Amino acid sequence: MKIDEALALIKPVPNFPHAGILFQDITPLLSHPEAFSALVDALSNLDSDSGCIVAIEARGFIIGAALALHRGVGFVPVRKRGKLPRLIFQEQYSLEYGDDCLEIHQDAFDQGSHALVVDDVLATGGTISAAINLIKKAGGTVNKVVVLIEIAELHGRQRLKAEHPHVTIESLLTV
Repeated sequence: MKIDEALALIKPVPNFPHAGILFQDITPLLSHPEAFSALVDALSNLDSDSGCIVAIEARGFIIGAALALHRGVGFVPVRKRGKLPRLIFQEQYSLEYGDDCLEIHQDAFDQGSHALVVDDVLATGGTISAAINLIKKAGGTVNKVVVLIEIAELHGRQRLKAEHPHVTIESLLTV
């Protein structure tokens, strides 16, 4: 299956999780084995230099873990508050419908480890920016972010470029 065919399986859902939000449901793509494989292949082709994959809870985990396994590299989770059992770094952030907090284990990286950040959606950029900040706090570096979907009207790419000018952003689908 070609990546364009796989991306066509994504279903927009209006007013979820709040009124005015157009949610992009990736579960039809994930449930189709050939589509999911095409997605992982396409994301793998966007970066070959990173020593580990960092993904953001929750849908990012699905994509990130599959990509890490496919590439034969480690996987580091960035979790929501209170989900990690050992010493953590925290980062507060804003998103299109509220505020939240992300965490990462303090010992997630060897100093200078190169991480690829993977997530399902780039919206306002708050979540991904918080993840990049956490990776830096934990001793890692980020040169690239890859996302399945970029919501252009929320200007997340511009925010990330302003806050992290050295980071390259790749998306498979822009809506």
